[in-house]
Amino acid sequence: MITDLEKKVIALLQTDIPVVQRPFRQMAEKIGVTEEKFLEVLTDLNQRGIIRRFGATLKHQKSGFKANAMVAWNVDESRVEPVGTAMAQFDEITHCYSRNPAPGWPYNLYTMVHAANEDQCRALAEKISQTVGETDYILLFSRKELKKTSMKYFED
Repeated sequence: MITDLEKKVIALLQTDIPVVQRPFRQMAEKIGVTEEKFLEVLTDLNQRGIIRRFGATLKHQKSGFKANAMVAWNVDESRVEPVGTAMAQFDEITHCYSRNPAPGWPYNLYTMVHAANEDQCRALAEKISQTVGETDYILLFSRKELKKTSMKYFED
């Protein structure tokens, strides 16, 4: 069972987290609880597996990046973990994850890179390639953003 308070916390986490020094305090105040209580509920939801994770969504156009690309890498399975860990250290990478390759599509490691323009994305992919020693990759540039919204489980 999920309590009314838990539903309120979840509903708030579905919205933009305020960019302030104490965002959870501000969110807690919206539903009339202390920051400590808000974090206690959030921690409990996580420990119970109701919330597994939450993360930020970068609206790259609003942050000054005009180009982004998904870089698909064909990495030997034995190297996916260490290569992915090394790639994830680059500040310009916002996503780094592995997927099983598909027939006719050998790529199994993916990184999302952001830069001022497409040439800088290409240069960044080359720099990553040289750093990790992987040369089999393809850049898939974003041409149009179709949807960037989060799932809504509870409304306010």
